[in-house]
Amino acid sequence: MITNKKNATQTSRKSSGSQKVFILFLAGLFTALAGLLILITATALYGGCSANFGGVIFIGPIPIVVGIGSDPMWTALLAVILTILSVILFLVPHRKLHIGTEKAS
Repeated sequence: MITNKKNATQTSRKSSGSQKVFILFLAGLFTALAGLLILITATALYGGCSANFGGVIFIGPIPIVVGIGSDPMWTALLAVILTILSVILFLVPHRKLHIGTEKAS
């Protein structure tokens, strides 16, 4: 009887965690879409503005940096900096989690 309660508690914790991740994903998606709609509306209403774009596309380990607009160098540089920051923020928590499991073993 006790193991059934433990299993039920663990299952509810796992489903609760996946629900939180899904809610965060939806919140980020809707925030990005709202920002896109605001930009499209502002461009349509006020027009006559210039747009810049910078992006990084990864094909395997090779990054392709793209910068388009009136000042492409700065937008591409910003894209590279944000990409490096996002990779670091992705790897650091994973490493701490991995190191924590090694000590427990």
